[in-house]
Amino acid sequence: MSTRIVVVYYSATGNTAQLAESLAKGASESGAEVRLRTVAETAPPEAIASNPRWQARVDAGPHAEVATLDDLEWADGYAFGSPTRFGGPAGQLKSFLDTTGGLWAKGKLADKVATSFTTASTTHGGLESTVLAINNIFYHWGSIVLPLGYDDPHLKESGNPYGGSWVSRKSASPDDLALGALELQGARLAKIAGYVAAGLRSE
Repeated sequence: MSTRIVVVYYSATGNTAQLAESLAKGASESGAEVRLRTVAETAPPEAIASNPRWQARVDAGPHAEVATLDDLEWADGYAFGSPTRFGGPAGQLKSFLDTTGGLWAKGKLADKVATSFTTASTTHGGLESTVLAINNIFYHWGSIVLPLGYDDPHLKESGNPYGGSWVSRKSASPDDLALGALELQGARLAKIAGYVAAGLRSE
């Protein structure tokens, strides 16, 4: 039985979506069955209109299926991504995560491997605190928190051992170094989630 991975993200201008797609690619190329999902846009129209790139992305949608709780119950491993908003995840992603109480109460999220990733527009704009804030939810779920780490030489250049990230200076799209790190994160998630799922199924 193949390892099942769901990648759930929120992206206002497309940068976080590119990271999500690279992570999904890394997991898929490692043999996992992958679902790529987004979350609903809940920002008011005037906020979206204040940023031309945000408005353009909304106008060009939909970009992926909207995540459901069934996706989380289905998966062996999770990856969640969001741009940083004042040092934490965007409200759009958090709103979806806040609906998981029923699954949590039934123990359906425990023993799943989970990892996270993020983007920001400034070097010290909250990359690490956003990843750590998302990870706090995994602790409550009883999930196994998976860092990106530095086990590949590529990752020592790309930076963040907590989870893949990208600093979008002057609205720049993620470069090959960042996208490569996310592919490695996806491969790592597929591998470790596969080990854990196989062990649980053999009990």
